[in-house]
Amino acid sequence: MIEILSTGAVNSVQDLGRPGFLDVGVGWSGAMDTPALSAANLLIGNEANAAGIEVSLFPFRLRFLCDMTFAVTGADCAVTLGDRTLPSWWAEAARAGDTLTLGLPRAGARAYLAAGAGLDVPQVLGSRATDLKSGFGGLQGRGLNRGDTLPLMEGGRSVALPVGGIGIDPKDLRDGAAPNESPIALRVLPSAEYLTFTDAALEAFFSTAWSVSNEANRMGYRLIGPELALTRKLELFSHGIMPGTVQVPPSGQPIIQLAEANTCGGYPKIANVIEADLWRLAQAPVGAHLKFVRIDRPEAVAAIVRQRRALDDIATLASLARKDGSSVRRPTYHMSGE
Repeated sequence: MIEILSTGAVNSVQDLGRPGFLDVGVGWSGAMDTPALSAANLLIGNEANAAGIEVSLFPFRLRFLCDMTFAVTGADCAVTLGDRTLPSWWAEAARAGDTLTLGLPRAGARAYLAAGAGLDVPQVLGSRATDLKSGFGGLQGRGLNRGDTLPLMEGGRSVALPVGGIGIDPKDLRDGAAPNESPIALRVLPSAEYLTFTDAALEAFFSTAWSVSNEANRMGYRLIGPELALTRKLELFSHGIMPGTVQVPPSGQPIIQLAEANTCGGYPKIANVIEADLWRLAQAPVGAHLKFVRIDRPEAVAAIVRQRRALDDIATLASLARKDGSSVRRPTYHMSGE
């Protein structure tokens, strides 16, 4: 059991999301930075999809009410267990009564906590993820409050770690991206209405260092930059969209749809951020600068393959490092378009 001591209303229980329901109007949801949550789980021997906590408002504090292992990944934030300072991307053993504090990030925007064998909240449509927009899943369909307690799945508490814990360098998982990269490079594929934008708009789309506005949340990020114009007026019926879709409303300022995006919309679509780069958006705070880089489909496939191989490597190495010799638990993957 975990007790929440201090938190923000948007900190929530998340797993890898709720695939397969976009056609009936139910969004993907899940962790914004899915590789980070997967890595946290794999470090302590969990399934990659076990439910953990996504933290985007700091400081965040909790108390462990029983002995358990845990891992913190994602944003490079100050992590303390009691009076001990821990590195980021680290797994450690906690004793009953220990407190864990996640301080303000030095780089990035969202941290992830995996604990025990995962958080035991009810499954809704096959997932324990909180859909904050629609108000279901997770803990009563809401963000975490002070005083909340979160039960753990059975098993996994006795996983033994080396003295001092274990950690990873996320460089391979991050495809070599520097944590303080600016502007943050986002690889994209052209989308349905790409050729309907003017040549000047397309040039501006790729040459501009777009700023993340304060209208940024789990639904999407609105960007600030030059106005992107169409060659002609379009009247589109609402149609399917997904995380990573870059839409351009009448204001001409792009909106990137994210984990809790609407499942359909009628704005022209200029591009799609590839799945392997969605974590970069998750770790981009308000005011960060983004730059779009056009690639082709083989490059997009190669990027997600590298990411998944990096997770496989984490699963293998973490299993070898754990004293209990628990078997390797391979990640279960879903494509964001499923």
